[in-house]
Parts: sequence; C-alpha cells; structure tokens
Amino acid sequence: MPPSRLQFQLDAQATGSRARATTFHTLHGRIESPLFMPVGTQATVKAQTQDSLAASGSQILLANTYHLLLRPGPEVFEKLGGIHRFMKWPGSVLTDSGGYQIFSLPHSRSMTEKGAVFQSYVDNRRILLSPELSIRTQRAIGSDIMMVLDQCIPSTADEAMARKALQVTRRWAARSLAAREDSPQSLFAIVQGALFPHLRRESAEGLMEMPFDGFAIGGLAVGEEKHEREDMCELTAALLPPDRPRYLMGVGTPLDVLEAVHRGVDMFDCIIPTQVAKRGTAFTSHGIVELRRSIYKFSEHPLDAACSCPVCATHSRAYLHHLTKTQEALGWQLIGQHNIHFYHQLMREVRRSILEDRFLELYRERREILQAEDIDHPVTPPRRSTSPGPPTILGDYRLQDDSILHQPSGTAIPTSTEIDLTEFRRLLAPGEEPLVLWDIGLGAAAPALSAILAYEAACEKGPVRPLHIISITSDLNPLRLALSHKNRFPYLRHGAADTLLHRGRWKSRFRPGLSWELNPEAPPPPHFIISAPLPGMKHTSPDLQVPVLEPDDHISG
Repeated sequence: MPPSRLQFQLDAQATGSRARATTFHTLHGRIESPLFMPVGTQATVKAQTQDSLAASGSQILLANTYHLLLRPGPEVFEKLGGIHRFMKWPGSVLTDSGGYQIFSLPHSRSMTEKGAVFQSYVDNRRILLSPELSIRTQRAIGSDIMMVLDQCIPSTADEAMARKALQVTRRWAARSLAAREDSPQSLFAIVQGALFPHLRRESAEGLMEMPFDGFAIGGLAVGEEKHEREDMCELTAALLPPDRPRYLMGVGTPLDVLEAVHRGVDMFDCIIPTQVAKRGTAFTSHGIVELRRSIYKFSEHPLDAACSCPVCATHSRAYLHHLTKTQEALGWQLIGQHNIHFYHQLMREVRRSILEDRFLELYRERREILQAEDIDHPVTPPRRSTSPGPPTILGDYRLQDDSILHQPSGTAIPTSTEIDLTEFRRLLAPGEEPLVLWDIGLGAAAPALSAILAYEAACEKGPVRPLHIISITSDLNPLRLALSHKNRFPYLRHGAADTLLHRGRWKSRFRPGLSWELNPEAPPPPHFIISAPLPGMKHTSPDLQVPVLEPDDHISG
C-alpha cells in the first residue's frame, strides 16, 4: 500500500490495550489522536461559534455532503473558495458522504448500482447521489478528508443483505477513488459487514487493496446492543492497517468513545454533546448532571469544578438550570460548549496516558465515572407504592431513557423533531385549500406535533392557509407509551395527541384551520409526507410520489 497523504505516524501503543496515540497532517495542519470531531452538519455546529470550538480544542469538524449538496450547493463553495473560507474555520474539516442520510430516508429514495435517487427537501428535485457526485461535491466543499459513498444498512441485517451492501460499498469505493482524480484531499474507505465477523473481514480485505488514506468502521450504532458494537469494533479495528487512521462513525457517549479507544480506534464523531445540551444534560468529571432537575435551582457551584472551560469558570448550576427550564437558547449554547470541551479534554488526557503508558489505569478509573448518572445529587428512590407505575413496555416497544425503542429491530422512534420554519411558512402561503400532510407511521407523534407547533408559530406572523394532518398507523403502542411518560417527552404536553388517541381526531379551538385525524377511511391525497413508517410497517401507497418535509435537525451516524 502506498504512503498515506496524511503523513501518518504512530506515536505510542498502550501496554495491555489496543489504544494508540497517533499524529497525522491534513491540508490545514497537524492532528493528534485520539480525537473527537464535533458535528457541523450544515457548516455549523449547533448553537456554537467557531471561536468557542477553536478555544475548546476542536481539531476537525464534520460536515455533511448530503445537506450541503442541497443547500447552499456546491456552486457556492466553488465561488467562495471552499468551506473553510465560507464558515471562517481555520482548522480541518471531514465531510461525510451522505450515505447515512440516504439510509435514514428509506421510504423517500431508491437504491441502484448507480447510486441513491432521492427527492430534495429544498426544491423537490429528484437527485441521483452517485459516488461521483458525492466526491465532486466534497471536492467543491474543499474538505481535508472526504468519505466514500457507502450503502449503510441496519447492523441487525441478515447475512444476505449485509453481503450485498458491502459488495456495493466496495464497488462504490473504487468509483469514489477514481473520482478524486488529482485532488490533494485525503479519502477514507468505509468497512461494512453488519455483525458478521467474516463479512467484516471480507470488506476490510477488499478495501485495503485500494490506496485509501484512512479507514472508517461503518454500520454500527444503528440498532445493535452495546456489547455487540464493542466486539465488532475491536474485531474490525484489528483488521485495518496500522499505518492508517481508524475512524468509528457516529459514536458516541464519552464512555463509548473511551471503550472504542481501548479497542484501537483513533477518530470519533457524534451529535450527542450538543444534542443532550439542549435538554440540560452535561458531562462532568463526576458523572452526568441533569440541569433540568430542581435540585440545582439554588446551586451556586460551577457545573464542574475540575473543568477549565469558560462556562464552568463563569456560570453557576443555578443559572444553567434556569436557562434550561426556560428553554433559552443561551442554555443550549453554554452547556454544549462545556460538553464539547469535556470531550476534547477527555481525549487529551487519554492521549497523554497512552504516551506515558498508563492508559489502562485511566481506563479503569474513568469507565466507572463516565457512566454515573447525576452522582452529585442522586435521585431519591420513591416510596414503595401498592399501585403500579406507568408501563415501560407496550407491545413491541420499550421505554429507554428519553427514547422509545422498537425491540425487534432496536430502532429508536423519533421523539424530537424541529421543522424549518422559514420553509414551512412558504408552504403555508394564504389560500383556501388546506395543506395536507400525511404522517405515515405516527410513532410517538413527534413529527406531527412539530408540524402543529410550527403552524401555531406561523399563525403569529400573519395569515396562513388551513393545515390538515393525517396520521396513518396500525400500531398505537408507541404513542400510548410516550403519553404515559410525558415528563420525558415535553412536546406531548400540547394535548392534541391525547385527544387524537381517544377520539381519533383533533381540531384546534384557537386555530380554526388546524386539524389532525387518525386513520380516516378515505384520506385526501397528500401534499407532503412528514414521517416514515414504523419498523416492519409497509407503506400504504408504495407508488405515491410526494415530497418529504424534512426536519431541520438530523441525527448523524
């Protein structure tokens, strides 16, 4: 295999572990690993500034080709000189290929050997995202590290499906490599194979025959159990060449990252630091702190006394609790800034321990702390009651933390969605004909209620056309389960979902043009579909060609 464009160097290997410290060089500077990459899907990390990201120690930001292809478009990056000038970011950038986003829209795209055909949520164009278009877009974006377009599938897929996906991924990888041409940008391949060790080996061996600059472990954190992910991560990392970076895509919590470093991985990305910050969850040197809890209402202590970030040096837990409870954007920004700093600080300490050959000591110490839930103020156990509490399992669905899981597939039902208000108001331009949204699957009603909340917000800005939402489902258990735990799903406090469940329809008393109906006998044709079917549920109209109204926030990897 020819030398990597990244001038890769192995600095140290931990005794008794696969953990390693490495150094490599991108077009924008020296990179030290292990490292965490904050997710800046649309050329911005949610609620963060470039200055705060740089101050926290961010070396590489992750941006997404799928979204940047649609908006602002490759022609903007070509004219303005690439993403670094566009967003004024002096560090390195890695671009995901868009494969995961295509995977997450299974009912609004079709897959062929040429690529994935999908409908743009910006202007409704049908686009063929091929390996060539993905690389051409990434070249226009100007990222330091590009990813090949891969076919992502659930980690729980059967062997036949997993083999077919890895074979497609390998062919697409070769096409991606050819499409790079003479670009100085680095290119990573993605190992697939689901949970089958022999398929992981086959995928890795096939990709290592080609001159890639690094290798990613794909197809994990999409449905498997934690121990399965860790075992497959260790196996796959051991298959990869020692003179190339190893990147585990879309993982994870600080504990997940620590476990993967122990198994030989160098690079990580995940939206978790900023996603959980939005609801007041912070990672600290003493465990997880839930700032929405009233125990912090009068606390003058810093979020983490051992943390050197500006948030911990300036603000009290009481203030951060207040911002969280009032849903102020500043709370999201500050807690997210702290969480990103925490991830980077953990990576710096891990690297130092590897260089000093004391990683196993740090690993054993930190793995106990990182999984501790609000250790400073543990929740007082409730008194024993003779009446049972609300159910945590209904049918095929199980409550897990702030998520509802479909147990057979391991898929999380969406419980947090935000509609792009600017685009939505355009669709609601005044008129007599109602805008009809079909909610295929219903789930825990997050997409439908997001549309209702967005409609109510649009009404405050001026006249709008009527809105009629139609939810079509054969399984109400996810909604019933979510409604019995409203404290975990604040959007359900609206009340519309309760009425829909009991009466089959809801009509707003304050917005006469707003209505919601469940499983009508003869539903009118939709203008848009706002969610995908539940796992295992077939689309009621497979030939229906309508746009999908995309949420503004998307989960990566």
